[in-house]
Amino acid sequence: MKETLPRRTFVKTGACSAAALATGTLLSFAESQSAPTAQQSSTSPQQPSQLPRGVTLTREWQESLTPGQIIELAKMGNQRFVSGQPVERNYQRDVHATRKAQYPAAIILSCIDSRAPAEIIFDAGIGNIFNARVAGNIVDPDLAGSMEYACKVAGSKVVGVMGHTNCGAVKGAIDGVQLGNLTQLLEKLRPAVEALHDFPGEHSSHNKAFVDAVATKNVQLTVENVRKISPILAQLEQDKKIMIVGAMYDVGNGKVEFLG
Repeated sequence: MKETLPRRTFVKTGACSAAALATGTLLSFAESQSAPTAQQSSTSPQQPSQLPRGVTLTREWQESLTPGQIIELAKMGNQRFVSGQPVERNYQRDVHATRKAQYPAAIILSCIDSRAPAEIIFDAGIGNIFNARVAGNIVDPDLAGSMEYACKVAGSKVVGVMGHTNCGAVKGAIDGVQLGNLTQLLEKLRPAVEALHDFPGEHSSHNKAFVDAVATKNVQLTVENVRKISPILAQLEQDKKIMIVGAMYDVGNGKVEFLG
């Protein structure tokens, strides 16, 4: 069980997290909890322009954020990434700050594709999101267990499943590729392929529209499978303690679209 925050601390963190939300970074507020500036008392909420940037989450801030706020912060982080204006970070400071504990806001299940690193895409840095990766961003009991740890033990409030355009694993599943252990992995993507049997055009890896439609469908099915495989996560979502969401990353322009 987590410690219950004193009312004054909760109000303070809530006010500051709202201000941090306005700045659009998962990282802005954390350092101010432990290191107020000489010009500012530790009891005065900082203005967005005064918030330190590029630091890691604290437990207090993690607890004060809602799942919806975390998703909005992720969207803002992706906007910074796309616009070429990421938060400036000191990674060695982040390493030092997280040496004893971590308080990530979310866990992202994504593909192993080298073009889709979640920490960079969402401009999240070190210590702010868990990143689980497997070809085709599929879920199995092992990955579901990792998600359960992230949410039930470590306090994350969002489970994200992120597919991407031009996915090699999806292409392999469409074309029926067989290669060692990869064969059985690609079979787990076949339900998404078969679900789009009425999709217009050629059903092969040469049809980009079909490939991306299958990738999107695979994300949606994976979100459903997370709930089926993990009663723990399904209950947390039902209790509105977490959100389980899908998203698609466009490798051509860097944008993430969250699925409804």
